[in-house]
Order: sequence, then structure tokens, then C-alpha cells
Amino acid sequence: MRTLSVIKIGGNVVDSPEALDAFLDDFVAIPNDKILVHGGGVMASQTLRKLGIEPKMVDGRRITDEQTLKVAVSVYAGWLNKTIVAKLQARRCNALGLSGADGDVIEADIRPKEPIDFGFVGDVRSVDIKFLDMLLEQGITPVICAVTHDRKGTLLNTNADTIASCVARAMAAIRQVSLTFCFEKNGVLSDPEDENSVISHIDRAGFAEMKASGVVSAGMIPKLDNAFAAIDAGVQRVIIKNSANLGKAIGTVIE
Repeated sequence: MRTLSVIKIGGNVVDSPEALDAFLDDFVAIPNDKILVHGGGVMASQTLRKLGIEPKMVDGRRITDEQTLKVAVSVYAGWLNKTIVAKLQARRCNALGLSGADGDVIEADIRPKEPIDFGFVGDVRSVDIKFLDMLLEQGITPVICAVTHDRKGTLLNTNADTIASCVARAMAAIRQVSLTFCFEKNGVLSDPEDENSVISHIDRAGFAEMKASGVVSAGMIPKLDNAFAAIDAGVQRVIIKNSANLGKAIGTVIE
């Protein structure tokens, strides 16, 4: 099997030109095939506030009403996605920006309204691995944003960590896959105020203990949930690390 790196970057990275440029320099240096998945929540929240709309989050996941969906699609699938693609082209990395609707690559079901009504939020139903593999075989790097669709004409906001995990899990059927979650921290921290308190390895028992004690909460919980789901589906390696350390052996390994 050929190897594949699935790498996800968060809004704090894509919203900083300096951090994004440094990350992309390391990203294009990865020798094997790769897929980039990105969020954009920071810019989406900033745009919403400019429109007089206060973003609503529950356990690190965004409540997406109709206006929020329009902003999210404009930010994720528009400005940020095409900016990343353009920057990759400048680095001679031939890339193609995708939402889940493009090429029907990621279908999703709108999340049930109970116990919490998240609005236009999608839970991934399927990933077209043949389409993605075809792009990779042609030397094209897919750049996937945090927007899916329900195949009924509705776009849906989907957590970017979830998309990265689902893409990695699906591709593991035909590739040897590693999954990396990159964000602004050095890894999962035992003390959120101490950047040097990186937890080097986390297993399921340790994760349960950290949730119970409050060491991990909010946005880190779905990230770790998605990491363990990837391991269970045959992804060979999952690591959570700082985007600035993409080429370095620094971060939290999920076991």
C-alpha cells in the first residue's frame, strides 16, 4: 500500500499569514501523498461579530443557523480555501480546493435536533475514496474545507477535525494512513497555561481520566474523540501538535 498523510489545520493557523506560510513550507516538503483539511472558525466568528451575530458554541462545536451557515461557507469554502490553494500553487504543489459537495466527495446527514439543535451541522455519512485516490494518483493535493452536503441541495457545517478523521479512516482501506491534527498549541497540555506541559502519549484510559478531571474540555474533546475513532478504523498513527512543529517529533501521540 502507498502511504498517505492526512493533515488538519485549525482556524488560528489559517487566520495568521505568517503561521500559515511557515506551515505550508513544511507541508509541501512531505515526500508522500497528502491531503490537507482546514477549518476557519476564528475568521468565521470574527465575521459573524462584525455582522452583529454572537457565535454560539456547545462543547467546542458551533451552533449553525442559516446566517451562520452562509458566513461559514463564504469563509471556509471561499476565501480561506482558495487562499491556501493559491499559496500551495506558489510552492509548486498542485492543489485542488474542495468542499464536500465538490465531486460529491463528502456526504453528510444533518445532525438530529435532540438533545441539542445544532442547526445546519452535518455528520459525515460517506467519503468518496476513489475520487480522492484518483486526484492523488494524478499528483493533485486535495485541500478540503469544513463544509459538507446532504445530496439534497443543502450545504452543512461539519467539524474539521471530524472531516479529517473520517477522510483518514476511509482512506485507510486503500492506503497506509497517518493523521495529524495541527493547531496553535504544542500538543495536548496537562496545564493549558504551560506550553511545555505536553502529554507525550494518551490512551483511552488516560483520556477518560482527563475528561473526568477536567484536564481536557471544550474543543479538545472532539479532537481526541476523532483521534481515537481513527485509530480504531486502522489509521496507523495519530498525532496532535503545533503547526510550527509539523516536521519535528514534538506533540501528543494517540494510542
